[in-house]
Amino acid sequence: MDATDLKTTASAGVVTPQRAAFREPLRLKCGRAIANYELAYETYGNLNATCSNAVLVCHALNASHHVAGVYADEPNNVGWWDNMIGPGKPLDTNRFFVVGVNNLGGCHGSTGPQSINPETGQPWGADFPLVTVEDWVNAQARLADQLGIQQFAAVMGGSLGAMQCLQWSIAYPQRTRHALVIACAPNLSAQNIAFNEVARQAILTDPDFHNGDYYAQNVTPRRGLRVARMVGHITYLSDDEMASKFGRTLKHGRVNYSFDTEFEIESYLRYQADKFAGYFDANTYLRITKALDYFDPAFEHNGDLAKALAGATAGFLVVSFTTDWRFSPERSREIVHALLKNKRDVTYAEIDAPHGHDAFLLDDARYHKLVAAYFARIDAEGKS
Repeated sequence: MDATDLKTTASAGVVTPQRAAFREPLRLKCGRAIANYELAYETYGNLNATCSNAVLVCHALNASHHVAGVYADEPNNVGWWDNMIGPGKPLDTNRFFVVGVNNLGGCHGSTGPQSINPETGQPWGADFPLVTVEDWVNAQARLADQLGIQQFAAVMGGSLGAMQCLQWSIAYPQRTRHALVIACAPNLSAQNIAFNEVARQAILTDPDFHNGDYYAQNVTPRRGLRVARMVGHITYLSDDEMASKFGRTLKHGRVNYSFDTEFEIESYLRYQADKFAGYFDANTYLRITKALDYFDPAFEHNGDLAKALAGATAGFLVVSFTTDWRFSPERSREIVHALLKNKRDVTYAEIDAPHGHDAFLLDDARYHKLVAAYFARIDAEGKS
């Protein structure tokens, strides 16, 4: 398959990951600092002469900087939001310059627990600091500086990526013209923290975890990662979606009275778990789920989200999905109400979709038309 063929596979075409190096220490919210780190990123489209058409796309838990397009040597590795981003798509790369970043502490090219600690010559492992949404946003701002972007036309993300959008609007209001906050919550509920803790305990109690320094043992805590992924994946789908996809269908049409995979849903979860454990780093998973747990902009304002968002000046598009029980529409409406208290420009949409939390990643004509219309508005503003 040559480059011409690849461009027909995904409309963003063949893309190349890049790395940006940073020498100045980044002070982290946990009190530690990290220097000599790198961020992996990709870009799509062209930055205009005034650098005013840039859009930052923030990723959720297990995604990365590979947001759209394909790699020349991996034609089947399509970006995780390729249906959203590209020429003629809702986030149109004929109009906008899109940046995707792998967050600090990740395992897809940015400095993280698997990386070599320059002070020891060994992988960071368990000694890699806990990072937060605030830390990620500060690191992304440094990348924007390197790219010559003083203000983003929009910052966009779903789930944990949407939390980063909220933080951008709080920490860098003058650098954020619009924020697209999709399938989000202003903080995690106790139930969501509980799910994350079960997933972490599966990893922490895996005999191959070795207190986070499993690299030296040449092993990975696959069993823990598999269970963690299963727990997470269950929360991403609605009950109706599971029933529609799998129901109580038996793989072999009969009950075998065993602990092997008998139901289709069991087979699906094990497949997803095996795939995930083959490419994701356990130390990264622990840190990302903790970042989710810690995010709570209202905490320092006595629980008042409106006060936390008082300094935001961006226009907002907030989108929720009716069957998303992990980040329910009620949680998105908390964000909307807080913004309205501050008399901010807010567009809110609640999409009737059966897919649960994963709906923000899937094709839905109403959802995509809404995003396309919002970006058309941003483009028109930039030309007025």
